[in-house]
Amino acid sequence: MHIGELAERTGLSLRTIRHYDDVGLLPATARTEGGFRLYTEADHERLLTIMAMKPLGFSLEEMAEMLSLLPALTDNLGNDCAATTERLEFFRNRATHQREKMIRNLAAADQFIASFGG
Repeated sequence: MHIGELAERTGLSLRTIRHYDDVGLLPATARTEGGFRLYTEADHERLLTIMAMKPLGFSLEEMAEMLSLLPALTDNLGNDCAATTERLEFFRNRATHQREKMIRNLAAADQFIASFGG
C-alpha cells in the first residue's frame, strides 16, 4: 500500500510516517520506480504497535529496541535469552507504571469535568 493509504488507515499524518521511516522505526518495505514508499500489512501492524507505545512515553530509540525484541516473545526456536527476557520485563513494567499514571490522570480529569455540574 502507498503511504497515503497507511496514513488513512492509522489516522497518522504523512509527515509522521515519513519521520518514522527516516529514523528507521518504520522503514518502507519497498519503493516504486518513482521513489514512492510502499508498505505491507506487516508494516501496518508494526505501525499500530508504535502507536500503542507512543502514549506510554517511550522514546524512539526505546520503541526501536522493543520492536527488535518483541519477536522473541513468539519465537518458536526456544530463544529465551535471559538478557532479552529481562529487557522486555523492564519495558513491560514501565508501560504498566505509565498506564497506571494515565488512569490516575483520567480520574482527575473526570473529577474536574464533574465539578462543572450537570
